[in-house]
Amino acid sequence: MHPPTVSKTAYHHGDLRAQLVAAVRELVELHGPEGFSIAQASRLAGVSTAAPYKHFKDKPEILLAVVSDGMDRLYRNMVDGVARYPLGSLDAISAAGLAYVTFAKTEPGVFRLMFGLTDGHEGKADLETKGRETFGVVIGATAAYLNQPASSVDVQERAYMLWCFVHGHSFLTIDGKRKDTPGRPDDWTYVTAVGRGILGAGGGTGAPIL
Repeated sequence: MHPPTVSKTAYHHGDLRAQLVAAVRELVELHGPEGFSIAQASRLAGVSTAAPYKHFKDKPEILLAVVSDGMDRLYRNMVDGVARYPLGSLDAISAAGLAYVTFAKTEPGVFRLMFGLTDGHEGKADLETKGRETFGVVIGATAAYLNQPASSVDVQERAYMLWCFVHGHSFLTIDGKRKDTPGRPDDWTYVTAVGRGILGAGGGTGAPIL
């Protein structure tokens, strides 16, 4: 599954950068980060082959923009998921995990790009900040469940374990490693069981806040 085809008629000079990022997102899903050219992205976005260089110096810089955009969207999805449930509930933690897995399944190419060792991603302060903010969603939900400060070592360690379990599950899922696993749980059942196992009994549960 990949983002919808970029409409060439949707291009306006004011949104050239966003249009190119959307085009590259689709190409990453179809061909991987190395399987397309800037010329292809330009054609998909409905602009000239010179247009991308008004905003990006080269292809790696466009891919960095796709990563940054992906991290923004993942963060928003996780925040929105947590917000649908009572603060401090196990369901709120499960919702953060489900949003993570769903993003991976919906945009596996972008997800791999975000977490792969792609040239040029190392040492990018803005991406590191966004990564901490996204992990902060898990830390905040964990702290609320355990009724401890977010700075607590216990909270930090358990949040890290939650992330590891859900991150691994996401990659196993998009890599097709779960297809023939007998009795595999659905994603919600999995993230809830992981949360309960790592955090223990406590906190609350509740219906989603619509």
